[in-house]
Amino acid sequence: MKTKIIKTEQEYEQACERIYSLIHSSENQIEPNSPEGEELELLSLLVEKYEREQYKIDPPDPVEAIKFRMEQMNLKQADIAPIFGGETRVSEVLNNKRPLSLKMIILINKYLGIPYESLLSGNKNVKLATEKKQKLLRIPSISNYFKQDSNIAII
Repeated sequence: MKTKIIKTEQEYEQACERIYSLIHSSENQIEPNSPEGEELELLSLLVEKYEREQYKIDPPDPVEAIKFRMEQMNLKQADIAPIFGGETRVSEVLNNKRPLSLKMIILINKYLGIPYESLLSGNKNVKLATEKKQKLLRIPSISNYFKQDSNIAII
């Protein structure tokens, strides 16, 4: 297989098959500096790049991220109440009746280790009114910013 940038699903499948065959081709471990080792490393990097571009993973919903971490750490709502300002607030947040405050986000990150990206970017409830959004997008530097970064969804 000629090693090159992966651009199609067919090329991706071929690269994955080649990686599989290299890994299972011998009983001995592949040496990193051998021709097979270098091919394996290069193919792995190319496959990883293709997957990052083609199979984007959206950040989780902040509430789902909190519930998942609670499950991982075997925590109850009462355990994390101090982070939220009381048991009632925890319940409201976990039932999507109250948004996370900036203070809650900082404390959740600090004490539960949930990345800021998971607590912020998954929040679909934060939107601008249509007329305000249109006004902002009339500003060339802002509209150009959105055009340049295709990862930003204009909501």
